[in-house]
Amino acid sequence: MTYDWIVSACVGLGLAACCGFRVFVPMLIASVATRLGIVGTFEGFEWLSTWPALAGLTVATIVEVGAYYIPWLDNLLDGIATPASIIAGTLLSTSFLQIDNPILHWGLGLMLGGGSAGIIQAGTSLLRLGSTTTTGGAANPVVATGENIASFVLSLLTVLLPLVAIIFVVLVLIYVIKRMTTRRKVWFTRRE
Repeated sequence: MTYDWIVSACVGLGLAACCGFRVFVPMLIASVATRLGIVGTFEGFEWLSTWPALAGLTVATIVEVGAYYIPWLDNLLDGIATPASIIAGTLLSTSFLQIDNPILHWGLGLMLGGGSAGIIQAGTSLLRLGSTTTTGGAANPVVATGENIASFVLSLLTVLLPLVAIIFVVLVLIYVIKRMTTRRKVWFTRRE
C-alpha cells in the first residue's frame, strides 16, 4: 500500500460520501479536478475529465441545486436522490480506487462509496422530512442551503486535502449513524 493509493482511496471515499448531500456536485468537482490534473482516475474512468462530461455535470448540478429550493419538489427529489447517490458514490469511489481485480474494485466501490453516500443521503432525507413536518416546509430552503454548502466545501476539501477531508467525512458518517440510531430508539420507545 503506497501513499498514492491511500490518497486516491481517500479522494474516492470522500467524494462518494459527498454524493449523499448532492448527487452531482461531487461529480462536477471530480470532473474539474481531473480536467485540471489535480487528481487522476483509475484506468477506464478518463471520461470524467472530458468536456462533454464537464458540460453535462455542470448543467445537472445547476438543476439539482436549484430544484432543492422548490418546496414540494425537494421531498420528491429525495426519493430519486437515494438510489442516485448510491450509484454516484459507487462510481466515484470506484473511479479513484487503484485495484486491479474488477470484482474487488467494484465491490469495495459499492460497499465503501455507495454505502457512505447512502448513509449521508438517508440522514439528509430524514432531516428534510423533519423540517417539512415541523415547519410545513418553510425551513427546507435553510436545510437545502446547508446541504449545498456541505457538498461543495467537503468535495473541494476532499480534492485539495484528501487526508484531512477523510477525517471530516468519517466524523459526519459517525454523527449521522448515531443520530439515526438514537432517533430510532426514541421513536419506538413507548411512554407509560
